[in-house]
Amino acid sequence: MPKDLDTTRRMLQAGQTSSPAEMGRALAAARSAACAQVFSRTLFDEALACAARPGLEQLPLAGLAVSVKDLFDIQGQPTPAGSLVLADAPPAPCDSPAVARLRAAGAAIVGRTNMVEFAFSGVGTNPHHGTPAAWDGRFGALSGPARVPGGSSSGAAVSVATGAAFIGLGSDTGGSIRIPAALCGIVGFKNTARLVPTTGAVPLSTTLDTACALTRTVRDAVLTHEILAARRVTRSPAPLSAWRLAVPTRTFLDGLEPAVASAFERTLAALRQAGARIDTIDLPQVAALAGIQATGGFSAAESYAWHRPLLARDARRYDPRVRTRIERGAAMAAYEYIDLLQARQRWIASVEAAIDGYDALLSPTVPIVAPTLASVAPADGRDAAQDAARDAEFFRVNGLLLRNTSIVNMLDGCALSLPCHGAGELPVGLMVWHAALHDDAVLNIGLRIEETLQKQ
Repeated sequence: MPKDLDTTRRMLQAGQTSSPAEMGRALAAARSAACAQVFSRTLFDEALACAARPGLEQLPLAGLAVSVKDLFDIQGQPTPAGSLVLADAPPAPCDSPAVARLRAAGAAIVGRTNMVEFAFSGVGTNPHHGTPAAWDGRFGALSGPARVPGGSSSGAAVSVATGAAFIGLGSDTGGSIRIPAALCGIVGFKNTARLVPTTGAVPLSTTLDTACALTRTVRDAVLTHEILAARRVTRSPAPLSAWRLAVPTRTFLDGLEPAVASAFERTLAALRQAGARIDTIDLPQVAALAGIQATGGFSAAESYAWHRPLLARDARRYDPRVRTRIERGAAMAAYEYIDLLQARQRWIASVEAAIDGYDALLSPTVPIVAPTLASVAPADGRDAAQDAARDAEFFRVNGLLLRNTSIVNMLDGCALSLPCHGAGELPVGLMVWHAALHDDAVLNIGLRIEETLQKQ
């Protein structure tokens, strides 16, 4: 399996490897069949040159491979965001802050990664540029039929899982980092949104968008967050037994597929055996979200406001599944949007009060394992009944994949997904989460959980 960032950095410091050698390994993975349709634009020559620059080994990322989701500005390149309508957009005049911070830390960018068009889906499919197949970053290639990688940061996740990148820069508006992390057996950390600038990124929802990343381990997630947020995470040596944890049952545990339920229950048992104190709570406030978002939610309204001129000019070039959801935002009245803002704030206050006694909450990241790519493939126009069936399955799967993760986005919270499945099992993610600005506690608890699960 590919090495993690922390291990590789220690090997570099000990003179046991070099940045060019590690870049060679990353590019071999990027050129392999496992990375088919992962990159929308490759920067392999530039990455090799960057890795060879003297002095980079003194920086945190030491000339190691990093991938960038196609919605972030990279100086001198268009930012298509997985679409056709922005394929000929003018080149970005400068790097987005997230990209600039990674570069300043010594990142060598290997390419722009494929994504769901305009980041509007948790499944990961893209009818314009193809869809990369899921890959298990914990145990290697998945057997059987190709499965969805999760979205919208689909290519970013597969780039990390296969070893083509140590960090996959992405975004999370309703789960777009954590869903592909769960389905690809890697780690995804969604920080509190305000901690990392989203400037220079094509927006989905200006209220909910979060710039964050995928990595192979929680240790790597801590370092990456420190770079992106330009802040130090306060480390805690406290053992699992020192933290008070809870499992909310309402909604989060509904209808879990057997593989997910088994991995989650096995994980809770392992954590309790390691000394963790885990309560079970109801958290009835979660049930109110459907009513609060009945008019379409922030993503529909805010994305429609941004896309309206593009839709007027070029609507037929959009992915129909994406366009349908964007256009729903046209129906939201101004008073409904204001009501939504106010209802969200009241809901956040209620949830924060309910979970205030806990250091973090534990849930399955998603309630299902990755479905096959064939079952949700985009319509091809050859068989209307089959196209309709796949569309129906796509929207069913999309709703399930987003169900647990999107609750944290509405909370303005932070959440970590880390793999909790065993060898020979399809990837399953454990989500560790809390309200806004509990990032350090979530990461520290995630470190202890990772250590515990690695002993299993």
